[in-house]
Amino acid sequence: MIYINAFIVVGLISMIGQIILDNTKLTPGHITSILVVTGAILSFLGLYEMIADYSLVGSSIPITSFGNALYKAAYEGFQSHGFIGMFNNLLSTTSAGISGAIFFGFLFSLFFKIKD
Repeated sequence: MIYINAFIVVGLISMIGQIILDNTKLTPGHITSILVVTGAILSFLGLYEMIADYSLVGSSIPITSFGNALYKAAYEGFQSHGFIGMFNNLLSTTSAGISGAIFFGFLFSLFFKIKD
């Protein structure tokens, strides 16, 4: 049942992104940003934890989990060290994901050519 719940959550998030992509003139970059912000808003409202409890690891797979991680890191930093701590904790917590995205983006750009 765990696998089915994870599949349902990831499938729904992916389906929403695909529907937005197919029915609007937004680019994949816009949709990625929308999903990250949506993950942060759901985390702020306390809904992302309910989704995580339902799908377990399924909620950590889509890009919405990055928005959740950003919100959690900023909130914890703000509680412990104030306004400056918010940015400090935000960057230290999410630096591995950001660095990985930059590294693999560069690596793939070496092997694949952009089509015009």
